[in-house]
Amino acid sequence: MSDLVLGIDVGTSGVRVAAIDQAAKLVSFAASAMPAARRDGERITQDASIWDRGLDDAMARLASTIDLSRVGALAVDGTSGTLVGVDDRGTPVTAGSLYNDRADAADIAAVERVAPAHAAVHGVSSPLARARRLLRASGVAKILHQADWISGQFSGRFDISDESNALKTGYDPIRRTWPGWIAATDVAFHKLPAVVAAGSIICEVSADASRRFGLPARTVVIAGMTDGCAAFMATGAAQPGDAVTSLGSTLVLKLASEKPLSAPEYGIYSHRVGDLWLAGGASNSGGAALVQFFTAEQIRDISLRIDPGVSTGLDYYPLPARGERFPINDPAIEPRMTPRPDDDAVFLQALFEGIASIEALGYRRLSELGGPQLTRVVTVGGGATNEVWRRIRARKIGVPIATSESEEAAVGVARLALRALPE
Repeated sequence: MSDLVLGIDVGTSGVRVAAIDQAAKLVSFAASAMPAARRDGERITQDASIWDRGLDDAMARLASTIDLSRVGALAVDGTSGTLVGVDDRGTPVTAGSLYNDRADAADIAAVERVAPAHAAVHGVSSPLARARRLLRASGVAKILHQADWISGQFSGRFDISDESNALKTGYDPIRRTWPGWIAATDVAFHKLPAVVAAGSIICEVSADASRRFGLPARTVVIAGMTDGCAAFMATGAAQPGDAVTSLGSTLVLKLASEKPLSAPEYGIYSHRVGDLWLAGGASNSGGAALVQFFTAEQIRDISLRIDPGVSTGLDYYPLPARGERFPINDPAIEPRMTPRPDDDAVFLQALFEGIASIEALGYRRLSELGGPQLTRVVTVGGGATNEVWRRIRARKIGVPIATSESEEAAVGVARLALRALPE
């Protein structure tokens, strides 16, 4: 009986595999750590063989806890913007170029000359610009994203991607095609993978994969998505108006919308996942601004002295350093965290209020771009556990703040695979 699905999350530090049942309940979870990426000047790379070994180890660990004959479908997510060049058999002939690997100046310029402003290919780490460099290596038949290549270990297909992973390489998710302007960057279309919608059935697992991983031959491989989109789905957010705030070192917002939202000047673009668009932006504010003044233990203890129902009246814009990108795009903006009250509890509360105001402004910005009315916000990251901060944020944003069902991207991409199982 096929009553389980797998989600495989591949990053730069490890592989994580989640098995969930038809009620989307986590049944088993396994993880395998991987060696750190290799840094050589501005080059940040990792051999695909490391991903492969991590996959084998994580799958073996999972197989020791559950009966894999129950698995009916699986999907893979990978780090957004991580690429590898492969030959016509899917064997890597380049090192994996990681999401934060810097492209060569000439390749960046070639992309900037022709790419429309709304395309998600700009910047020093542009995947499309890095694809140009990879294609200069001998024997490269295709450029694949990390998730594409790992998915190929199950499907035997090394020529297919999904609309989420392909976005930053230049794919147009509105017209659902690789746009014509890419040819002017000297990246040939036949060197790029075919793209299908996230959640599409690719095929059944190959005979080799069935033997290698112990999966039933009938297991279907589903087109996956990026790790960020998978993390969104893991939270339980699934309807237009649902949003996810990540309260980590930075403040990252994602909103589920029925239509795409775009504002390159704020770093806002939209991933297409099924019938939804996940639109997001990232502020430089967040936990990095707090830890300049307080340790995690101090934040926890001082929060006990804060009354979140009474405002401090202070108008802070907490930043760890000069410069902001969203919801205000101003590289010269200075942090505003004065005057500092004598009472640390008042000061910390004012910092909480300032970050909450930035969050509220961010969601208003997404609404101004045509996003749906915000209905609820799910929180992930280190700040999600602070109840005082949650109540301050709820007051500022004006909608309920919910707890995430899971923070594991593997669970999110497993939810995508779950759609392939018959009800």
